[in-house]
Amino acid sequence: MTLRNAVISVILLECLVAAFAFYHYGQSLEALQAVTRYSGRVSLFVFSIMFLLLPQYESTLERLLSPRPFFIFALAHGIHLVELLTYVYLSGNELIPIRLAGGFLAYALIFAMPFLKEYAQTGKITVGHYKIAQTIYLYYVWFIFFMSYLPRVQGKLVNVGGQYWEFVVLLAWVCMMLGMKLPALIRSNR
Repeated sequence: MTLRNAVISVILLECLVAAFAFYHYGQSLEALQAVTRYSGRVSLFVFSIMFLLLPQYESTLERLLSPRPFFIFALAHGIHLVELLTYVYLSGNELIPIRLAGGFLAYALIFAMPFLKEYAQTGKITVGHYKIAQTIYLYYVWFIFFMSYLPRVQGKLVNVGGQYWEFVVLLAWVCMMLGMKLPALIRSNR
């Protein structure tokens, strides 16, 4: 897929989830919360493709998602961040400092990775350093998705909206992603 088509696809998906949320919940804070939730799922979808295909199938990833997959994920998750910050501001919800710090680090990695990939391609950083950064990025962002759904399944986050069964399915998917990734990781270490 071309970069242009991938950008259009992400923006279109984000618009569709927003339209669905506002259609279902009306113009309300609950609708904005749903937009944020659904946008996070769009991000998880894009990240899932990257997580499962990198680093072994990078050429497949570039054909499937875009020649710049880190940029596409940063775009999707950047849109989610804007929606999340808007919801938090308008709802007056208090932020949990440890979750805020973990999320800040994840967003820093997400927004830095497209540049690190470009630097590796142009020789500004070594391929070895890039591979280390990519590994940290993939598993840390995976961990953040895991930690997004685990407390919801445990019932530790109140007023997050959504159904319990949704959180169970999403947590199961995130765990399955790691399970699917481990055989490739073991093969590459041999």
